[in-house]
Amino acid sequence: MTTVSSAEHTRRDFLYIATGAVATVGAAAVLVPLINQMNPDASTIAAGAPVEIDLGPIAAGQIVKVFWRSKPIFIFHRTPNDIELAKKVDVASLRDPEPDSERVKAGHEQWLVVIGICTHLGCIPLPHEGNYDGWFCPCHGSQYDSAGRIRQGPAPKNLYLPPYKFVSNTKIRIG
Repeated sequence: MTTVSSAEHTRRDFLYIATGAVATVGAAAVLVPLINQMNPDASTIAAGAPVEIDLGPIAAGQIVKVFWRSKPIFIFHRTPNDIELAKKVDVASLRDPEPDSERVKAGHEQWLVVIGICTHLGCIPLPHEGNYDGWFCPCHGSQYDSAGRIRQGPAPKNLYLPPYKFVSNTKIRIG
């Protein structure tokens, strides 16, 4: 009678290891697609992704519209006159009192970035229109000044500010 010492590998040991390896590869082959299908698709990621805008080509007095998260964003390169008019307004007389300094980033007062949706019923106001040379909503008559503050009409709030920051003197990141 022959005995096999425990130090020697048998054919049975090889089959156990091979079966375990095939099972591991099979489990990975099933789990990887299962986990990947739970990730959002590229269009969903792009819809909420931050957007970088180069401010260099925007002339003084010009308002540019970009989109972020399917919302129109107005970027207004304000002139010194626009800034002066916005600062002169008596904040206590406003429906939604907010000084101009809280609506812009310090050191970049010439740039106003607002979400271009009227706070009354969600219309898109027209730039450089109305009595205050800001925005005018033709649907119901709301008028915003050059700081995006409600001055006249049924809108209850100022134009909302998106989350943004300056990444350089000529570039902002929204989101």
